[in-house]
Amino acid sequence: MRRILPAVLCLGVALVGCRAKEAIDKASVAQDLKNRGTGDLMKEIANDKYDAPKDGHLTDGQVQMYLKVREHEKVIAQVAKAEAQKHAEAAKKAGDKSISGMMEGFKTMSAAAEMLTADLRAAKDLHYNTAEYQWVKAQILAASTSAYAEKVGQAFTAQMDASYQQTKKAYDEAKDDQSKQMYKQMLDGMEQSRTEAAKQKEAVDPAITYNRQILSKYEGALNAFAHELSKWEDKPGDAKKSVDEFQKSLDKAVQDAKKP
Repeated sequence: MRRILPAVLCLGVALVGCRAKEAIDKASVAQDLKNRGTGDLMKEIANDKYDAPKDGHLTDGQVQMYLKVREHEKVIAQVAKAEAQKHAEAAKKAGDKSISGMMEGFKTMSAAAEMLTADLRAAKDLHYNTAEYQWVKAQILAASTSAYAEKVGQAFTAQMDASYQQTKKAYDEAKDDQSKQMYKQMLDGMEQSRTEAAKQKEAVDPAITYNRQILSKYEGALNAFAHELSKWEDKPGDAKKSVDEFQKSLDKAVQDAKKP
């Protein structure tokens, strides 16, 4: 018991410290948003330039940059979202047609713009080249959505294979020419779908494959996609939970399709 109590106290102090730091960070961001609006931010980043590599390959350092920006972006987006909600409620209370309601409406739009540009503000705050950051983010999102598409494709292929086997069995067991012709047309259509799916898989940009491997060293490829969705969630964690559940449902669909 004597050993447990100090550990609990230390944990409590750590949690209080984390919450205090979060509150300070949010207060600092809120003040920055008041002093430096979206227009000011756009002027600051206007001169950032970046010559992307021809092979489209990310580096470890660039993935690390993206992850650092993303963490700071979360705080900015949360503050901006809270401001947008506050002004939206004030506008509703004042009435859309009133002068004060219109002013609150403009503030809502301003806060929404700050939310949409939270990543650029985060990159600038961390002293990164925002042009390079935007390219890196685009590459990572391409890799992430590719992983999403691959998951869907795996489920589709498994379902298609199962349907093909069932149709082939029905074709082999058909007793009359009319039934055989119907099943033959269905099989031909499935073969065509298989061929098209294979071509699409082969057509994947090699850079995306490479970048997915780099990204996988730091997190699951679908995390970037989930993070983009999380900007619009009302309850923290809902977006990631939805993506995780979707992955599980696709995995289950694949396993179910393989069952005899």
